[in-house]
Amino acid sequence: MAAQADQIESMSEPDTILSVRDTDVIFDMERGESKVLNGVSMDVKRGEILGVVGESGSGKSMFASAMLDAVVDPGQLSGSIRYFPNDGVDEYVEILSLSKTALKKLRWEEISMVFQGAMSSFNPTMSLREHFVETLDAHNADQEAGLERTRELLSDLYLEPDRVLSSYPHELSGGMRQRALIALSLVLEPEVLVMDEPTAALDLLMQRSILTLLEDLKEKYDLTVVFITHDLPLVAGLADRLAVMYAFEFVEVGPSNDLIRNAAHPYTRSLLKAVPNLNATLGSMRPIEGRAPDPVNVPSGCSYHPRCPVADRQCEEAHPALEKRDTDHPVACFYPERSRDQIEYVLDTGESYE
Repeated sequence: MAAQADQIESMSEPDTILSVRDTDVIFDMERGESKVLNGVSMDVKRGEILGVVGESGSGKSMFASAMLDAVVDPGQLSGSIRYFPNDGVDEYVEILSLSKTALKKLRWEEISMVFQGAMSSFNPTMSLREHFVETLDAHNADQEAGLERTRELLSDLYLEPDRVLSSYPHELSGGMRQRALIALSLVLEPEVLVMDEPTAALDLLMQRSILTLLEDLKEKYDLTVVFITHDLPLVAGLADRLAVMYAFEFVEVGPSNDLIRNAAHPYTRSLLKAVPNLNATLGSMRPIEGRAPDPVNVPSGCSYHPRCPVADRQCEEAHPALEKRDTDHPVACFYPERSRDQIEYVLDTGESYE
């Protein structure tokens, strides 16, 4: 994946806050080695919202865990993940080299994460106030100041602080629990918030509501956000940039508006074609044929070629680098123009893209 790392490096700018380079995650299984992150490289820019998109099993959640060195055993994480705490300063923290004590401090205080499933993230025997106090105490933070910030965060998320803090998780609705979890993740004033499918279990109205609240929080608290989701259109209006994952690596990365309107990879275009919307005819929407690859047996060449309508022998034999190929943004495909010609999709605006 050196070509991918070189391409990402060429896109780097001084405002990078997280730099991921040549990062692998491997699990040794009885039936063989399972690589669930494959030489991934990505820069996250300070103050941006980066949307990471792909089907279930594409490696999105593993990418999120890797950024915090939180891959569970027996997973083997390797590569380089650098955190740049100070704007405009080249000094960095190599996350994968941190001691357990230093890593514990980095998590929550510098880089915080909202995991999937708010209900399972809370201890059902503890009130919400106890969760916040426990987090503050674990990081030796001032409890009084922390609880004052907690109240402000809950209010920012349109929650009633007294009611929420005195409640147990089961006494709150799914949307309330999710917003409380976001508040908990921000109580120690981190610079970066990583969110792994934070709206997956919520209805569409609540999803949109939380995205609007997240945008407001990002501006108020000067956050950098990495938003992991399988729902490309959901995050498109929120994210500054989109990074599309397939088979445990990035296949297309670009500014959100450009990527949505001018997608170049056949997988990205097929994702957009599969999304229901009122402006597309039922016959024009098609699910992506085939299945995502088995991490123990990823196809040779371009990993998408068994499902790709524009693939040929070159795609079966050679792995395309993530780079600009007569495109405005990097794409890991030999035939972006052929992809555009053959895979048409319609956005909610009613515009058709070929």
